[in-house]
Formats: sequence, C-alpha cells, structure tokens
Amino acid sequence: MTQELAIDLGTANTVVFQNDKKVLDEPSIVALDSRTGNAVALGASAKTMEGKENPGIKTVRPLSNGVIADFNAAEAMIKGFIKKVNNQKHSFFSPNLRIVIGIPCGSTEVEKRAVRDSTEHVGGRDVYLIYEPMASALGIGLDVNAPKGNMVVDIGGGTTEIAVISLGGIVVQDSVRVAGNELTKDIQDYLRQQHNILVGDVTSERVKIAVGSVLQELPEDEAPEPITVKGRNIMTALPIDTDVTYQEIAHCTDKTIAKIESAILHVLEQTPPELYSDIVENGIWLAGGGALLRGIAQRFTEKVNIQFHVAEDPLRAVARGTCLALKHVDSYTFLMR
Repeated sequence: MTQELAIDLGTANTVVFQNDKKVLDEPSIVALDSRTGNAVALGASAKTMEGKENPGIKTVRPLSNGVIADFNAAEAMIKGFIKKVNNQKHSFFSPNLRIVIGIPCGSTEVEKRAVRDSTEHVGGRDVYLIYEPMASALGIGLDVNAPKGNMVVDIGGGTTEIAVISLGGIVVQDSVRVAGNELTKDIQDYLRQQHNILVGDVTSERVKIAVGSVLQELPEDEAPEPITVKGRNIMTALPIDTDVTYQEIAHCTDKTIAKIESAILHVLEQTPPELYSDIVENGIWLAGGGALLRGIAQRFTEKVNIQFHVAEDPLRAVARGTCLALKHVDSYTFLMR
C-alpha cells in the first residue's frame, strides 16, 4: 500500500494534504532539547515557546529563505509532522510514502538534495519536487499546460517567487529573498526607532497581520483599527505601550515592497512578446501570505499597469497545487525526482 502526501514546506508554515484534504497546517518551527537534540514540541506548540525558552530548550526554524538551513532540525520536524498525520489512523508509518514537496525556483542542486534527503530519511520512497510558482498556478486553477502565458507572484515567508508559465514549463523566473520575514523585520526596526519600543518576531508578526497595509489610504470599510503594542522602552527599560496604525506600517514596509515591484518588472522585461500580451490580457496572480496585505494588488496594478488578482485563499495556493500534482505524478513533466 502506498500513502500519498502533498507537502508545502514553507519558511513560515508547513501544510500537508492527504486524499484532497488538509490534514496539517502548522508553523515551521521545532523545539529541541538542548542536551540531546531530540524534538520536544512541533508546530503550534513549539511556536508558543518561541522567545520564551530556558537554557534546556531551544526553538529552531529549520527553513530559511524557503530552503533547509538546519538539516537535523528539518528532519525532526518533517518526521514529527508525518507521524502526527499518521497517528490519526495508525501508529506506524505506511510502508510506502509517495510525497510531493514544493521548493523555491531559485533552489540550488545542494538545496534540492537537502529537501530530498530529509524526506527520504523519514520514510519517503517516491519523492517528487515541484517549483512553488508552478504549484501556485495549479492551486489557483490556471491551465499550466495551455499554450498561453500565465504569470504568478508568490510572496511567502522567506522568498518571493515570480514566474511566467506556458506549456507546462517555467519560461522566465526570479526568486528574491525578500518576503514576509523581511516585512516583519521592517516593523521591528520601525517600532524601535520611532517609538523606542523593543518587540520580538511574534509581536511584529501579530502587528503585520492586524494592521498590515501597503497603501497610506484605504477605504473606510477596509481600514483596520490601530493595534496597541506593549513592550520594553529601550531608553528606560520600563514597560511602554503604543498604538500603531496601518499608515505607519505602509510607510515602514515601503522599501521592501518596492524591491518586490522591481523583481516583477525585471521578469516582465525578460518575457517573450507573445507571452507578455497574454499576461496583459489575463492579469497577474498573487499568492502566498504576502498577498493578504491590504491594498497590495492595487499598488502593484498602479505600478506595473497590468491588473493584479489575489488568489482565493492565497496562503494555501502552493499546498493545493502540490496536492493536484500528486494526483498526476505520471503525466506532469515538470515534477522532479
């Protein structure tokens, strides 16, 4: 018997699909015992420990910029997630695991090998890799095998993947290591410089989700209420709280969003003219967690003068596409073994 799993191994979140159903969706983080290196907690339970560890426990994010940075921690995390999925039915791994995993299109051969090896070490017999922009296009519902140009921008946690797809292949692509984590760091730096308040990654992420915007002016019905941030005053070490508005977030993340705009324009410059005309006609699709930032489609549309569309449930687009690829491993030529 063969058990089939589709895994979106993201810098921020890992999503696992089985039989067209989402069976796991947790943060890509593992808590390890400092002495033995064994996994103490995974996913959501490990995230609650982040920034609050004692010397006996350390929390690790095994993926950096979309690829494996800590091989042992990644292996422990993948093994734990697969075990968690299998525990819903039986206590041991299925003898044959067929797995499709999404990877950034800028991955080197060494980075691909790290993903493949980690998966094989936890019991994967047939391991297939798919580039994330291709998986996003499948998840959005685009016909990737058609003789027409489709452009996808996947703004994840560690990387932004941009690709022009036609006839089942990626014609032009760019993978820039500027994405959600960079935006979180921008917010941290802004709060420290402008409000003298020191906050961690978890709080910055919460601010980004609550009031994240790329436009200084939003319609009244879309404008979020300011969020109150509590932390330590850098100057006095006393507790301090401050209200942060979406206009401030739009201001402090402007340079990072501009880098993504430049990367999009760079890919469009290299796109063949026939495919370019298709893209102008059909628009450009946004996926990934970054697509949830308020006003991002409008800003990109004004900058590039091509209509941008936000995919339905953009956070899960890669996972859905990976799931579709799993069903057609024999017919999709773009899957890598």
